[in-house]
Amino acid sequence: MANILAVAIPQRGALGPASYELLGAGRVLADALKLPLNAAVVGANAKALAADIGARGAEKTYAVEHPSLANFTEEAYAKAVAAAVAAAGATRVILPSSVAGRALAARLAVLLKAGLATDVTEILPDGKVRRGYFSGNLVAEIEFKTPVAVLTVAPMTFPRAEAKGAANVQDVSFDPGAAKSEFVSFAAEASREIDLGAAEKVVAGGFGLGGPDGFKAVFDLAHALGAAVGASRRAVDSGWIPYRHQVGLTGRMVRPKLYIAVGISGQIQHLAGMSNAGTIVAINTDKDCPLMQMASIAVQGEYAELLPSSPPRSRTARATPSPPSAHRPQRLRSVPSRGPAVRFVQDGERDGHVLRGRSGLTLADHPSRLANL
Repeated sequence: MANILAVAIPQRGALGPASYELLGAGRVLADALKLPLNAAVVGANAKALAADIGARGAEKTYAVEHPSLANFTEEAYAKAVAAAVAAAGATRVILPSSVAGRALAARLAVLLKAGLATDVTEILPDGKVRRGYFSGNLVAEIEFKTPVAVLTVAPMTFPRAEAKGAANVQDVSFDPGAAKSEFVSFAAEASREIDLGAAEKVVAGGFGLGGPDGFKAVFDLAHALGAAVGASRRAVDSGWIPYRHQVGLTGRMVRPKLYIAVGISGQIQHLAGMSNAGTIVAINTDKDCPLMQMASIAVQGEYAELLPSSPPRSRTARATPSPPSAHRPQRLRSVPSRGPAVRFVQDGERDGHVLRGRSGLTLADHPSRLANL
């Protein structure tokens, strides 16, 4: 029987948030096509992980476990997923839009002679899907004509499925055969930073910071808000921050609920990587730069005055920003009133809310204000 198959790809033996988003996307597609939703886990410890995935709305969960799957290689994983697709009789296969997921999707589509759509951001009621092209300036609506179709879903696009029942796990046998490629090594980078691709809050710095020392304020604010740290391509190319922080077409694609851009003008390749964020706060001296124009809240001023080097850590646990109701960006400007202050003024408003700190308002003095935008 035709069905939807959401395929989870473990990273270093563990499942990430993107795996649960696959079940969320799968449920939308299953309801649209009126088909059952199943899941599959592929890896050296797939059986141990299958119960977690299967409890999140899948009718059946297929576990493809083999020692050859201890480390990701496109060749072995494509064969393993193809075995799961055959066992399930799936007609739609959903993978994450990660580096591994996109590489696997292309090879899997060839093996299955299937249609392919990557970076899907919307599933329509009739089962068609949408994805963006040309930095999101063009949205394509895709209809599959092949019996089997493979699609990858953009991160932070669909809700994460919650655990709500017991899993029905079935083992799938898998013969990797003779390998034409082999895994050589993996060197983990020691870091306590939040993963940029899955972060719900991101604080990013650009060339406007003036040098690598400027990123200290960015990291401090990120730690205060419990956010990941991003960067523009120009800041990365200048050697101020490692490439793993780069946001944009040539870096990471992010979709956080809150994106704070400090000293980033907003070149098109950067906007393509973060334009789908919920609330965008831009801090820049140039009020006419692209990112200031598209931001939900634009703050014109020197970042050093707004982001002190040691902001206090936010005590609030609620960090669910939502887009403002106005279509045009909010503007923050300085107003002379018994010392420095910042007035939050939304388009169409006459009077805004004024917040004052001990020596004037800074964004870092009020992390909870940002966390709840």
